[in-house]
Amino acid sequence: MCGIVGYVGTKPAAPILVDGLARLEYRGYDSAGVAVLGSSELKVHKDAGRVRELEASLPKRFGGKLGIGHTRWATHGGPSKDNAHPHASGNERIAVVHNGIFDNAGALRTQLEDAGVKLRSETDTEVLAHLIEQSDGATLEEKVMAALRRIEGTYGIAVIDLDFPDRIVVARNGSPLILGIGDGEMHVASDAAALIRYTRQVVYLDDGELATVRADGYRTFTQDASPTTKTAKTVEWEAEEFERGLHEHFMMKEIHEQPDAVGRVIRGRLDERFHTVHLGGLNMDAREAREIKRVKILGCGSAYYAGQMGAQFIEEVARIPADAEPASEFRYRNPVVERDTLYVAVSQSGETLDTLVAVQELKRKGGRVIGLVNAVGSSIAREVDGGVYLHAGPEVSVASTKALTNMAVGFAMLGIHLGRIRDVSPADGRRLIDGLKKLPEDIASIVAQEEELAKIAGRLAKHESLFFVGRSRGYPVAREGAQKLKEISYRHAEAYQTSELKHGPLALISPDVPTVAIVPDDELLDRNIGALHEIGARSGPLYVVTHAGVEVPDGVAAKIVVPKNEHELDPILLTIPLQIIAYYAAVALGHDVDKPRNLAKSVTVE
Repeated sequence: MCGIVGYVGTKPAAPILVDGLARLEYRGYDSAGVAVLGSSELKVHKDAGRVRELEASLPKRFGGKLGIGHTRWATHGGPSKDNAHPHASGNERIAVVHNGIFDNAGALRTQLEDAGVKLRSETDTEVLAHLIEQSDGATLEEKVMAALRRIEGTYGIAVIDLDFPDRIVVARNGSPLILGIGDGEMHVASDAAALIRYTRQVVYLDDGELATVRADGYRTFTQDASPTTKTAKTVEWEAEEFERGLHEHFMMKEIHEQPDAVGRVIRGRLDERFHTVHLGGLNMDAREAREIKRVKILGCGSAYYAGQMGAQFIEEVARIPADAEPASEFRYRNPVVERDTLYVAVSQSGETLDTLVAVQELKRKGGRVIGLVNAVGSSIAREVDGGVYLHAGPEVSVASTKALTNMAVGFAMLGIHLGRIRDVSPADGRRLIDGLKKLPEDIASIVAQEEELAKIAGRLAKHESLFFVGRSRGYPVAREGAQKLKEISYRHAEAYQTSELKHGPLALISPDVPTVAIVPDDELLDRNIGALHEIGARSGPLYVVTHAGVEVPDGVAAKIVVPKNEHELDPILLTIPLQIIAYYAAVALGHDVDKPRNLAKSVTVE
């Protein structure tokens, strides 16, 4: 959940490092720092706070054409200048940046302190700098490999050493690292966002790999120094996609991008002739698809809620038992892995560590796993047996919007694909395909209600606690709505199944606790309206997200109308106004929408 950058070439390193950190700040933003190799000294500058504060305080004389940088999300030790990366060795000649967690850091710290080493931070990372300094080896590579043999845990690291001023040594185990190939220069980063302005040719390191990076190229090798062969890939994203443009925040930019994002994910995949969906990336023929007896979806946070929407769709349309589970809990309960179950890992970044280790556990036990990810070349994308790329484009705001929507659309396509192989008729296939084609214009019409939704958000933001309720298809929508509101407005928001209100939560309904109710015009409409009356009878303010023509009880605080699509696809549209409400609630409260406290975009630690 942190950002790493590195540069070696002919240009001054510091401006390139700071620019890369600014583009990675959504991965961690409680402190930042850079280190460069000058002609005769290692220069380190770091500070608590945002990258802009680091840049403002950077010394004018901070020359060097090789360096590393880091923006942090705290794990070991709170945000402070001392705990910020890079961390230097005792002799001030070696500097290290690190993503991940060293599980045996406590024991190693004790060993170092017993040997007389004075530690200057509370971090696990500083340990590695001292271990490298103490390691035997004629080269920096040998020193790094020796130090890593003493480390237990996950890491993506970059190391520089004044004794080897022509190189950066990097290593990966469970935390992503990418090499960027330039013209007479090389870059290192934990995310392609930091590289895209300088090069689109990248190399993805695998777990257990190291690399030596020099201005004229790179070489990769394993922990036992055996060489590996890597092929460069082209990043599809453009540098302009990482700019806010005319929008105040990335989140609102990404909300507005959703019609185009949905258009991209369905483009070329809808089969008008046979009324189905082509998903060639699944690497699974019709016979194999028919053998699937169950679908298990694994994700974290918003990806998990999108998975719940997907499980509902797949079970309803394809008539295959399906459910979703938090990937963060999956491997710890020693799950039964079935040969005829299709496991689906869903992640925007493709680097979510909880989801990645669940995939690895499934692969170890012989499970068939496909992925729904947004980042080509990401760790999950390379681990799974096949999958669906989401084509949402880069998503910078911590709160997911367009990636979440494309996840839900991806699951709908998977459900139609499996359903048409089984028992879905051509007529139903055509109906659902037409519904998918209509989604972009439907989403655009909801986004056009932005001004009215902003007013509603301002009213909701005044309350300390809120309920979100939904039934059946609406329940994952309610859960995602509560998630969005709590993570960027910091208001307490809980989601419940509407049918469960009378089994406990009704005790909390009062004039001070509003309820946002998801009420689609479907077969459960009467039941949902009955629940609204129960809330209203207890003086609970009601904000109802519904379809045109639905008659809600008198006295509701607001009725939010979204376009009616096919009932199986309605949850996708019902989610959109909740994104906008969360955004404007956070704005009304004066919060940093794109960088909410305590959170980061890509969770690469357990």
